[in-house]
Order: sequence, then structure tokens, then C-alpha cells
Amino acid sequence: MFICLSGLLLPLLAQASEIGTAAPVWEPPLWSISGFVLMLLSIAVIPLARPHWWEANQNKAFVTAALGIPYGLFVLLNDPGALIRSLHEYEQFLILLASLFVISGGIILHGDIHCRPRNNVVFLAVGAVLASFIGTTGAAMLLIRPLLASNSERKFVKHTVIFFIFLVANVGGCLTPLGDPPLFLGYLRGVPFTWTFRLWHLWLPTSAFLLLLYYLIDTYYWKKESAEAKAWDEAFVIPLKLHGTINFLFLLGVIGSIFFYPQMLKYMIVRLGIPESQAGAIPVRESIMALMAILSWLFTPQDYRRDHHFTFNPILEVAILFLGIFITMIPALILLNLWGPTAPIQHPWHFFWAAGGLSSFLDNAPTYLTFLSLGTGQPVPEGMRSVVLHQGQIKEITLLAISAGAVFMGANTYIGNAPNFMVKAIAEENGIKMPSFFGYMGWSVGILIPTFVALTLVFFM
Repeated sequence: MFICLSGLLLPLLAQASEIGTAAPVWEPPLWSISGFVLMLLSIAVIPLARPHWWEANQNKAFVTAALGIPYGLFVLLNDPGALIRSLHEYEQFLILLASLFVISGGIILHGDIHCRPRNNVVFLAVGAVLASFIGTTGAAMLLIRPLLASNSERKFVKHTVIFFIFLVANVGGCLTPLGDPPLFLGYLRGVPFTWTFRLWHLWLPTSAFLLLLYYLIDTYYWKKESAEAKAWDEAFVIPLKLHGTINFLFLLGVIGSIFFYPQMLKYMIVRLGIPESQAGAIPVRESIMALMAILSWLFTPQDYRRDHHFTFNPILEVAILFLGIFITMIPALILLNLWGPTAPIQHPWHFFWAAGGLSSFLDNAPTYLTFLSLGTGQPVPEGMRSVVLHQGQIKEITLLAISAGAVFMGANTYIGNAPNFMVKAIAEENGIKMPSFFGYMGWSVGILIPTFVALTLVFFM
């Protein structure tokens, strides 16, 4: 599956480099955003109206094809470069996610410890740290199954999965470019690799507050559990044990392909004499990621994955739905880019909420790039701290606001960040009835929005 995926997508790199990244001159009509709206409505409404029909990835593919093909052809006829660039971003996005999904899926944390609130908090706290170093996808795939196994005796588990999405699949990924795709794209645009550590003063209070709130909520639900469930939890305890540790080498390979990519590019240009335009088209980084995933698949005993109920369904669901999203959102993003230079977005809190609000529904990676471009186009007063990028500079406080908004607010909906879908799918595979699209937003609006308001008042006003 991964070999076929890589073989189909990697050629887009060369095409994307030939098209270039110049701003499009085509201004889509306003009605053209209807495809994106319909795509979002399909994801939100169909699971409520036809839940069993929606479970099959084949049916999700029907929806993606029904919307993606006509709107994709419309974009192709008017701005083929925009379609190629979007598919190129989709290719980078999916290969990174798929490689982390396959590799982390071979790292198995076996065990069934006490499912008391204290232990659940430790799971979430560890995930909130790991996410920045092995990616939100990697941390989510490593920890979600043992967390569910440890809570299998309990009746009330839904809230634990929701907070897992908040902390591990989103907020925890803000400290390095490896944590979340938007920060990875920022790194490619010139943001220093270690700069994102500056987000720690946003990450720490946000994580601490959410962990405290989760502990209080989980304690409440723990008291509602039956005596039989608590007795079962006491009687059956299996110490945690890590298997498939060879996959940490393959994770390092993925990390190295990202961290050392500029050096590899320079080597191809200086030592091998490859022209810069052609060197950028060689998919060396993505090829290494694909190779690491293939090696993980070959060197990890299949018993580990089978015992851990590993399937490709979650990443296939992400691949199918986000293909439709990446295609149908093209007109919306073009209109946003055209509107951006004259937008009344000047202050850090504007960027925090604008980038975060759109990242809740659009993919947060292109949204991040849109506001990064907008912030780069604004003047930096003398003496104000700034970050120098490949094309200009941006106020540091503005970059902090964009980064935090794009990463944190991806937790507001199931579609805000790809691991959200994966965690939801795995939880449902394990028999947990997760909230609907709007049901989940009830949790996020009630918990996350007040948290983000507090962050705004403290850091961005």
C-alpha cells in the first residue's frame, strides 16, 4: 500500500517545481467555495444521517470523487498550477503522516495498568511531550491503543479520547517542526529549527490547565463506574512493556530527512553539480520517509501489529477525505490570499484567532502559510524582535500567534488536524461511541475556546 502510494505521489514533486509558487492571477467566483462547504457538510452530516453507510472507506471515496472531480476539473481549466501545488502539498502531507503512522504503528506498548485518573493523566502528559518529537501522528498512534486497553474495563471513556485529541494530537505538537505539518512547512520557509521551542511558554500553561481539568472530569466519571469495573481493574494488571524498539531508528531516519534536508540539497547543488531548480525537484526527503516506512514494515514482526489490531483504515480514511479537502479548498484559499493583503488583520490576537479559526476547518498547513505570507508582508518596527525568513522577515510575536493558532485550534474539530480522524477511527474500532462532528465541537467550544481566550488576554493583547 505504502509503495503504491509513494509511487503515485512522488512524481508530483517535479511537476510542482516546474509550475512554481508564484501567486495565482485567477480570481475564483464566490460560488466556487461551495465544493469545500459541501465537503465539510458531508463530513459533518452524513455520519449522523447514515452512520453505517459512512463507516466504509469506499463510500467516503464516493463523496470525495463526487465533489473532488468536478471542482478539480474547474480549477484545472482556470489555474492548473493551483491544482498541482495543492496536490503537491497533499503529497508531502500524506507521505509524512503515512510514514509516521506505519513506523509508530510498529512500536507497541503492551500492558493494562490501573485506569485510575492519575494514570490516565500520566498517559496524556507523556503524549503531550512526545508529540513534539515524533509528531502528533506518531505520539497518537503509539499511545492511543494502550490507553484504550487500560480503560477497557470502564464504561465512561469518551472524554478520555477527546482530551487525548486535545493534548496529544494537537497542543502537544508545537515545540518542534516535527510536531505538526504547519510548523514543518514554516521550517521549509526559513523559520529556524529551534525557534519553535519558544512556544513552550504557551504550551506549558495550556497543557497544565487541560491536564488539571481532565483529572477533575475523569475523577467524576471514575466515581460513577460500577464496583465490578473497579474490581476488574484491580485484579487484572499487566505491566507496560515496549516492543518494536527498532522502529525508533526508522523514526530517527524520518527526523533526519527533515532536519538535514538543507544539507542534502546543498550537497546535490555544490558537490554533484545539479542545478538548484532540478535539485529541489528530486524527492530525496519524501523518498527517505517512504524507505523508513517500508523498512519498518519489513523488520517489525507482523505479530506485533496484529496483536495491536493495527490496520490501514485510519490512514486510508485520512487519505480519502483530505484528498477531497485539498482539492475543494483551492478556490477558498486563493480568495483568502487575494483578500489577505488588504485584510484588517494587524495585531497578534488577530493572527491568533484568524489562523486558528480557519485551521479549525481548513487544513492548518496551508492556512498557516497564508497567514505567514500576510505577516511577512507587514513592516517590522525598528527594535522589535523579528524572525528572518527566506523571503522577508516577520514580527516574532506575530509568528508566535500564527503558530499557536494553527497548532492549538486544530483541536476544535475532527477535521482540524489529520490525527484527530485517526484517533476517532481507532476509538470506534475499539467499540467506543465517539461524539458526532457537532457533538465533538460541543466539547471543544466549551473547554478550548475559554482556554484560548485566556491565552489571548495573557500573551497576545
